[in-house]
Amino acid sequence: MTASIHPFETLTPDLVMDALASVGLYGDGRLMALSSYENRVYQAHLEDGRAVVAKFYRPQRWTDQQILEEHSFSAELMAAEIPVVGPLSLQGSTLNHFGDFAFSVSPRRGGRAPELDDPDVLEWVGRFLARIHAVGAQRPFVSRPALDLASFGIEPREWLLAHDQVPLDVQALWARTSQQAIDVIAACPFFAGASQAREAEPIRQLRLHGDCHPGNILWTPLDAPAGALPGPHFVDLDDARSGPAVQDLWMLLSGDRQQRTRQLGALVDGYEQFRDFDRRELALIEPLRTLRLIHYSAWLARRWADPTFPINFPWFGSSDYWQGQVQMLQDQIEAMQEAPLVV
Repeated sequence: MTASIHPFETLTPDLVMDALASVGLYGDGRLMALSSYENRVYQAHLEDGRAVVAKFYRPQRWTDQQILEEHSFSAELMAAEIPVVGPLSLQGSTLNHFGDFAFSVSPRRGGRAPELDDPDVLEWVGRFLARIHAVGAQRPFVSRPALDLASFGIEPREWLLAHDQVPLDVQALWARTSQQAIDVIAACPFFAGASQAREAEPIRQLRLHGDCHPGNILWTPLDAPAGALPGPHFVDLDDARSGPAVQDLWMLLSGDRQQRTRQLGALVDGYEQFRDFDRRELALIEPLRTLRLIHYSAWLARRWADPTFPINFPWFGSSDYWQGQVQMLQDQIEAMQEAPLVV
């Protein structure tokens, strides 16, 4: 029996160049794959001297409508002069198709990782996150999902167990611990649904970047060459969805509690120069971190047929991996029961 071929195995350099040519962009032959696991992303140099970044979307992950809603959000942000790198409109659309793939093309932007131990950098990032959220609060997503307990916790957990992804020697312990974590999260009014709705002023959900970790922020220093806009540039809104504002802040925090408190303080100082921050959302940081742990394991398992995943995540799936997950979930259960950070 012939082994099934993953769709991305058919995405050859020739196909990438032909896809670009189909929208009037002619490469000079220089093509470089960029770091991306969910999609396939390439930097291409064009005959006219420009360089662009082409993103080929993972088939069957998002609908065209959901991708275009992300593109529309990017366009709103850029219209508000927020440094987001969004797709170009080519032949009348930001989303195009070639062969079996949907793809978009964006201008290339350079930059380095932000120095998140610098409070001035964090304050600067916080200001722009507030501006992103000010635009995100103007209207809701229609087709993009929300960040909730069901889709980020319950469903991934059930899928992992139903598909025997957790080794037998640790399965019962992981199942019990992950359920305990979900039960703690479910007690939080924001994730309880009806309890949140009964509050006089429920925590607001808005359109978010959704995956605002340091790798999705390009930093241009103040001493950059003339013409380069200094400060943060936000890239990859592929995970944009609705949720609480703090979702776009907590992934920028690291270190012990004192360090995270200091980092969060700088972010919020910058944030509140443009938009009020609801301090009740600080209690959501550890539940959101816990949901990401469960969701991440299911994400890896669901992508395992993609050849790039076994190569880049060789440690996934072992008993040691899952025992480590149990320990992290136990730590998170304790963290969720502690007092939230205060700023």
